[in-house]
Amino acid sequence: MEPKLVMETAAVLFAVAALGGLVMAGIRFSGPNPPAWLAMLHGFLAAAALTLLIYAACTIGLPSLANLAIVLFVIAALGGMVLNLNYQWKLLPLPKWFVIVHALVAVAGFVLLLAALWAPAALST
Repeated sequence: MEPKLVMETAAVLFAVAALGGLVMAGIRFSGPNPPAWLAMLHGFLAAAALTLLIYAACTIGLPSLANLAIVLFVIAALGGMVLNLNYQWKLLPLPKWFVIVHALVAVAGFVLLLAALWAPAALST
């Protein structure tokens, strides 16, 4: 297993999850909560990518920027769980500010993951 391939795979999974997140945010900001199936799909894709990154970090090692991205993705995941369990499943409106913070943390993690992929080896280790 090569670190670059793992990070590329995780980046694709996160990108697809982000598209779902954008759709959900659009639904929420236009009125109702997004459907539960879309929230679950979004979470499963992001969790798969995060699990892959954590496994790679523990076994083969990843650049420091990718490790920092993992920290941000874990924070975003915790926020997503709060949104899902405390609001979505209780049929309460998702707080718009919380949706924005969740998205910003996840985007910051995604940017760091891309930086780890594209940075020269000397800068990312």
